[in-house]
Amino acid sequence: MAIITFDHKIRVRYKDTDQMGIMHHSNYIVMYEMARTEWLRDMGLTYAEIERRGVMSPIIEVSSRYLAPALYDDVLTVSVFLDEMPAARLVIRSEVRNGEGRLINTGSVTLGFMHKDTRRPCRAPEWFVEALERYIAEKNGSR
Repeated sequence: MAIITFDHKIRVRYKDTDQMGIMHHSNYIVMYEMARTEWLRDMGLTYAEIERRGVMSPIIEVSSRYLAPALYDDVLTVSVFLDEMPAARLVIRSEVRNGEGRLINTGSVTLGFMHKDTRRPCRAPEWFVEALERYIAEKNGSR
């Protein structure tokens, strides 16, 4: 069960489709990132702020499963789910639904943490985990 769920809407643009009007498979990974970025922003952080604090978050692994096509001009809901608090890695699941609510794609992205200056791996910074805990409490209605 997810401890955080966040939804972000994205319209399929003409440039993202092939000759058949179907969104190219590579765009799902881009949509995962767009939703993840907006989730962080909702949490009060940006990648720029995280990097200013000396931490980078490289992608370690990506998976994507295609269940049905997204078509030109569809408005998709990309949901991100956090199932567990990060330690050395942050694993974010994604689901993409079309305008009718049909599940058309599932995926996940695993990010690591590393020191910006040395580029050596590190654990999730304490301030990041604390921001995440505050966000969870806020979204769950407790303080």
